[in-house]
Amino acid sequence: MVRDGTGAGTGGSGDEDAAEVFEEHRPVLLSVAYRMLGRVADAEDVVQETWLRWYAADRPAVREPRAYLVRAATRLAVDRLRRIHARREAYVGPWLPEPLVTDYVRTVPDGTERVLLAESVSLAVLVVLESLSPLERTVFVLREAFGLPYGEIAGTLDRSEAAVRQLAVRARRHVAERVPRFDVDPAQRRKLTERFLAAALEGDLEGLLALLASDARLVGDGGGRAKAPLRTILGADKVARFTVAVIRTPVRDLEIVPLEVNGGPALLATAGGRPYAVLALETAGGLIHSVHLISNPDKLAHLAPPVRPVRPMP
Repeated sequence: MVRDGTGAGTGGSGDEDAAEVFEEHRPVLLSVAYRMLGRVADAEDVVQETWLRWYAADRPAVREPRAYLVRAATRLAVDRLRRIHARREAYVGPWLPEPLVTDYVRTVPDGTERVLLAESVSLAVLVVLESLSPLERTVFVLREAFGLPYGEIAGTLDRSEAAVRQLAVRARRHVAERVPRFDVDPAQRRKLTERFLAAALEGDLEGLLALLASDARLVGDGGGRAKAPLRTILGADKVARFTVAVIRTPVRDLEIVPLEVNGGPALLATAGGRPYAVLALETAGGLIHSVHLISNPDKLAHLAPPVRPVRPMP
């Protein structure tokens, strides 16, 4: 059977061997594709296309299955990213990534590895990655999130190593200049999220203002399919008032449940058991600086039915 790509693998030709090897590497392929595309459905399509290429490949000749599969998934993601750029330019209102459930982060011990994992899929980072060129985004993801050597990235993109290094420098500088530094302590972020929800449910504007930074902002993504602000809401007072209005709007059978998405705590609102909206916060210095509201139903359909309601809406 073909084994993980350390260079020691030997060829396995059976269908079961092909499936076993592919399933071993499926999580990393989905992770690469999601960071490239910002949408779970697109990432899953890339993984499926990668499987078809793997199944049709001369597998006994592949010495490093992981490298082969990552290369194939990356190239497919780059092609798809170029095609969907035009679609996103016509998007109604602000665009936010599709929320990715990351409860698996809980299995990673606290420390550098967990911080890097959470940051690499954070909504703030993924939004900034949207402003990179497809090649810059690819290099940033493969290098910063997965630590691939420059030479391997160069082979994947059919570019020289020197060109890849230049792309990496530009992408890293671009992201560093645009992504604010947020708290990564999960316990602190969960506590602020819970206090934010409690104040909003009670209609406690003063309580919300005490949690929000003066320059707080709220970004909503309804995609023209659901109610959401078409422009970013700026300022603590406006964010607080909008949040109270939204959360206290009567919706039949609406419940709110805690959920971990994109490496941090979030709130999932459901109506009749179906996903209705996701609210995720970015915090720094013990205050909330950004609120992301995702209500586009196309971006919520993949979320599993909740099982732990916080409390029903009044």
